[in-house]
Amino acid sequence: MEDKLRILEDLNMMYIRQIALSLQDSDIQKKIDHEIRMRDGACKLLAACSQRDQALEAAKSLLTCNTRIMAYMSELQRMKEAQVMQRVARRSSDAGPMDDRLPCKGKVAISDLRIPLMWKDTEYFKNKGELHRCAVFCLLQVGGEIHDTDMVMVDRTLTDICFDNTIVFSEASPGFELRVELYSCCSEEDYSAGSAPRKLASKLSSSLGRSAGKKLRVAMDPGACSPTSNGGAATLLLPGPAVAGPKYHLLAHTSLSLSHVQDSFRTHDLSISEEFSYWVPLYGSVCCRLAAQPHCMTQQMMSGCLKVKQLGGDPQSWTNVYGVLKGTNLFCYHRQEDMEANVEPAFTIAINKETRIRASEKDPHSKAQSICISNQYGGEEVTHTLSADSREETHRWMEAFWQQFYDMSQWKQCCDDLMKIELPSPRKPALVTSKQGSLYHEIAPLTTPSCEGLLLQDNAVSAEIRALGVHFPPPRTGLSYLLRSVKHSLSFHSGVMTFLCSF
Repeated sequence: MEDKLRILEDLNMMYIRQIALSLQDSDIQKKIDHEIRMRDGACKLLAACSQRDQALEAAKSLLTCNTRIMAYMSELQRMKEAQVMQRVARRSSDAGPMDDRLPCKGKVAISDLRIPLMWKDTEYFKNKGELHRCAVFCLLQVGGEIHDTDMVMVDRTLTDICFDNTIVFSEASPGFELRVELYSCCSEEDYSAGSAPRKLASKLSSSLGRSAGKKLRVAMDPGACSPTSNGGAATLLLPGPAVAGPKYHLLAHTSLSLSHVQDSFRTHDLSISEEFSYWVPLYGSVCCRLAAQPHCMTQQMMSGCLKVKQLGGDPQSWTNVYGVLKGTNLFCYHRQEDMEANVEPAFTIAINKETRIRASEKDPHSKAQSICISNQYGGEEVTHTLSADSREETHRWMEAFWQQFYDMSQWKQCCDDLMKIELPSPRKPALVTSKQGSLYHEIAPLTTPSCEGLLLQDNAVSAEIRALGVHFPPPRTGLSYLLRSVKHSLSFHSGVMTFLCSF
């Protein structure tokens, strides 16, 4: 059976390579090959895992690889269909003129992901019943770009599932759709390759009832991490070997678009999967900060030498400047070197949604066309006239202005002000710990050997204390130190009494 699946995979890979070759896109083929190698490595690691946390991380990597393979193959298919439709449009006699203007790309960042939980009173406040734990993580996808968050262990001691990752999609279009998927896996004691928890599943299913028990048996069935059944993210086109281990299920999902972008923390509805919703009691919403930075707001869209004149001044009083079109402004520098040295511009002309731009008549003196830019300042209209060195250069500036207006109309509120996006820090390797879900296990033991008298925890305050170079004296223990302390204390009190009696 495995030989047949391998032959089928080889045939499908040959078909994919032919599509990529016809599209002259080798980059996406390299991405698919990379994810297939990563998937094979995850399968081998999962088969060799004997620890729970290792198996959960390996299953998470396997699901992520399968999802990326599916996304890349879908992107290939869309590119092929677009190529065919373009050929048909060219052959069609009634095809009208096609608009080649496309909006600029941009960065889309999602951060501060919070998913509130809704535990029963008996579970959260009264702390009754057995403490069940689940491993959860999120997959986030925009087109063919897919990212995953860190894995979080959830039990009834948590009121929210918090993901501290800042995930940035660098090549998003204004029509993007950000899909957020929450996956969960029931955490068990043993995930070795030959120890499927059938007895535990039977015992729990008999106590939970017929319907819930049937779902639990399906969830704990071995071989669940095979690509054809792991979270629905796999594809029959690229089958993988069945590996016994943990199985992730889709708990909830939501889709965010440009209308949800706002430079603040907002709440969005979450669609919950009823089949496995009994694992984690979701409240039905997700909170996050969704920000966007179009390239037209962060990059130079046009630059060059210009002559600028303000309406109402001397007709011959032109000012030579080096103009840079970026964001909602045309920055005018005295020289190009000032811009490269980050010197403040001589003056700035606003270019926003309320700005009006038109091409003026030819100047009889210079025989070149000019560009008039009008803005409202305090209820008064102010017009600046721009002139380039040649007619071709003027046309390039005019086209840059129209493209800027088109980008603003497509990105909408993202072009009002530049939203702040904090670049994500490099991800640290997951630490395999035996952390439990109670306050007792959160407290650091007092017998921990340390070179500091004050026990410093791993938090921001401790990091600042260490950065300042503050050193605490080593802890003093033992009977000899206790006797010396008593002796010094008695000597101090004796000295005080002698001083008081002298009066």
